[in-house]
Amino acid sequence: MSKGFFTVPVPANEPVYTYAVGTKERKLLKAAIDEARSKQIDIPMYIGGKEITTSKKVTIAPPHDHQHSLGQYNQGDKSHVTDAINAALSAKNDWENLAWEDRAAVFLKAAELISGKYRYELNAATMLGQSKNPYQAEIDSACEIVDFLRFNVQYMSEIYKQQPPVSGKGVWNRVEQRPLEGFVFALTPFNFTAIAGNLPSCVAMMGNVVVWKPSNTQIYSANVLMKIFREAGLPDGVINLVYVSGPDAGDVIFQHPDFAGIHFTGSTGVFQDIWKTIGDNIHRYKTYPRIVGETGGKDFIVVHPSADLKAANTALVRGAFEYQGQKCSAASRAYIPKSLWPALKESMTADVKSFTIGGTEDFTNFINAVIDEKSFDKLAKYIDRAKESNEAEIVVGGTYDKSKGYFIHPTIIEASKPDYETMVEELFGPVLTVYVYEDAKFEETLDIVDTTSIYALTGSIIAQDRYAINLATDKLRHAAGNFYVNDKCTGAVVGQQPFGGARGSGTNDKAGSMINLLRWVSPRTIKETFNPDTDYRYPFLEKGE
Repeated sequence: MSKGFFTVPVPANEPVYTYAVGTKERKLLKAAIDEARSKQIDIPMYIGGKEITTSKKVTIAPPHDHQHSLGQYNQGDKSHVTDAINAALSAKNDWENLAWEDRAAVFLKAAELISGKYRYELNAATMLGQSKNPYQAEIDSACEIVDFLRFNVQYMSEIYKQQPPVSGKGVWNRVEQRPLEGFVFALTPFNFTAIAGNLPSCVAMMGNVVVWKPSNTQIYSANVLMKIFREAGLPDGVINLVYVSGPDAGDVIFQHPDFAGIHFTGSTGVFQDIWKTIGDNIHRYKTYPRIVGETGGKDFIVVHPSADLKAANTALVRGAFEYQGQKCSAASRAYIPKSLWPALKESMTADVKSFTIGGTEDFTNFINAVIDEKSFDKLAKYIDRAKESNEAEIVVGGTYDKSKGYFIHPTIIEASKPDYETMVEELFGPVLTVYVYEDAKFEETLDIVDTTSIYALTGSIIAQDRYAINLATDKLRHAAGNFYVNDKCTGAVVGQQPFGGARGSGTNDKAGSMINLLRWVSPRTIKETFNPDTDYRYPFLEKGE
């Protein structure tokens, strides 16, 4: 086999299409949506390259139009998890021994397919299955997943290039990066198609094999991703896609001796339960499993008295309400100085009242539905309690309707105390709670921000005073893994702002960076000596002075 030191294509962030009126992409996306809505599809599991169907069919419907059926997926059970593990382990030897540049080529081709041939189909699937408007779908299921694939190939090549700087005379030191010994479990969320695609693909890119369980409410677009990976040349069994309950998956995977790691995005409670289960079963495993997770958030925006009002207003309404507040990074608590609150209250209320709300098929709608009835009911209860509380007041919004879709009107709550429940608990919906502080108590308020929540994912400071920016950046250093100055606390871009948080928000292994990929390899150091010693005796042992 020919060898070479290969240089991968230099990655660049995928251009974001506008879908403005009259553009070619707008017409193509609308056509893809119409095509998807015109038919019902039967979505199989993918195990060892085979499409697996079962007798248990589960209907998939748009969250904004829950009476319309997009098709059905085939629900599996524990036996399918076992089959997926066996298929992964059977594929492991050939895949991990494939040259890294060949693995890279598979995922670079997948990026090209998403950027071109499948862009509109994948965006349409995300819009319909997860209720995202065209722009939110574009930055997610087109641009971010393409960026993940391209930049991860670059990071992979950089990891392989890292070698000991010194060998010494007559010695050659080198390091090789081995895939983990076993299989990896990818457990992915509903809210980002890109995250759902990245969690299994970056693991596989490093030579590992994967069992992938997506959220039930993301299966519609997960199916398109799997189709793309297969067309890109991903060998059978490297990534196995199963639709099973969480308990069924856990019962099989976390008991298996070849379990080597989990790549997770989801709730803090689920992740903590998984961590405990792995700990309880640690004696069963051949190796210590890698545990990588990005979990909850109670993300904040702090407005300083020196803030530009328009910048603050835009950061607040975009950060809180884009994609119905269902981003891990969405602003859900805000701290606003008393001097600016009247003006900000007026401008934010006006913006929220101007929001158009409805299905994703109408591109004029800024706000769409929350993901499912469970989420809708949870949010409605919090809103109702705020209406009845003497510690909170509904500033705008506060209405909801699930007759056609799971629509929660974007809601702003003003809390009279900083530990009111919606300032502390993760809601994951279009609800922003504001606490108004005395201007002179800015530093004291930063302490409140830092200690209010168990989470530490994202946050931002809006200020023109540089001393205030410096103070907030310093005092909130542990309160957010992604911190923004004069911007909303959402919108991390691969290659620019590696994403992840600490505390109750996860292991902070930074998706979209080399840090994450390093978790999926196990290095081996090799020392080769060309002139080995042939006598055990050292010079100091000789007699004499």
